Amino acid sequence: MTSTADIAALFAPAGALRASINLGNPILAHAGAGGGAPGGVSVDMARELARRLERAVAFVVFDTAAQSVQAVREERADVGFFAVDPLRGEGIAFSAPYVLIEGAYLVRADSPLADNAEVDRPGRRVVVGRGSAYDLFLTRTLHAATIERAPSSPAVVEHFVAAHADVAAGVRQQLEADARRLGGLRLLPGRFMLIQQAMGLPVSRGSAAAAWLAEFVEDLKAGGFVAAALARHGIQGASVAPAARRGA
Repeated sequence: MTSTADIAALFAPAGALRASINLGNPILAHAGAGGGAPGGVSVDMARELARRLERAVAFVVFDTAAQSVQAVREERADVGFFAVDPLRGEGIAFSAPYVLIEGAYLVRADSPLADNAEVDRPGRRVVVGRGSAYDLFLTRTLHAATIERAPSSPAVVEHFVAAHADVAAGVRQQLEADARRLGGLRLLPGRFMLIQQAMGLPVSRGSAAAAWLAEFVEDLKAGGFVAAALARHGIQGASVAPAARRGA
């Protein structure tokens, strides 16, 4: 049986566990007050991982998912929190999802669009956050509409309004908050994708570390840690992912 010390050495060879935190997803993380440590569900999970590994935790904070993914891929961070996507698999070993989040479309109140199926039409301009899960997914699935990329997910609605685009795509909760703040906007019914948020680490850390991380995530789901974190941070609209199938 591999000891905690052995596993900790695989996860954090430099000493402290460096956790890559993406502030671009407000459901999972937010900046700390006054420049302090970040907070949120992913931060809580990183702290718990470090506690179980008996290591200190150091947060490596980014504004976009693409930057956060790259940090783990290049081993500038030891672990990260990402939406699962085929293009992100290179160099990163993912756990099963721990949270499911809805991706939604936002339009102006007077837009003729009434359904998600109406978005992918010639001449439609859809704004997404560059390198986000929505960007990767819609790049594969939209065939007629044109994708425009804002610098980050939190900047999508501002870009959408300024550019007079047709649709903004992103985390439902972020879009709802922006719609309330700006006015004159509405969400289309339903969702265009269900995002699976997982943990990941560099594949170079080996199969033992990847298996340990997978079990860690399953334990946090089954033991109520993830649900409690969602409730503690007042997160609405996200749900705990179901248990992974054994051998999956």
